[in-house]
Amino acid sequence: MPYKIVAAQCTNCSACEAECPNMAIAEVGTTFVIDPAKCTECVGHFDVPQCVAVCPVDDTCILDTRLPRYQASQGTAS
Repeated sequence: MPYKIVAAQCTNCSACEAECPNMAIAEVGTTFVIDPAKCTECVGHFDVPQCVAVCPVDDTCILDTRLPRYQASQGTAS
């Protein structure tokens, strides 16, 4: 499940945007949003999703349970 930002709780501090290794976070209007097509839950980059780690407001960056979990691509053996 990619993460999403609870707009009502976002303080527009922008801490998450620079920390996202996939550039999945962007400012839209007065809040930030996570592009679910780009969010990998930081798999392969960090042990903890960086948006969650740096957000100053608890439970603002949460899993979007409407979408499936991220699955890392499996390389083919040669």
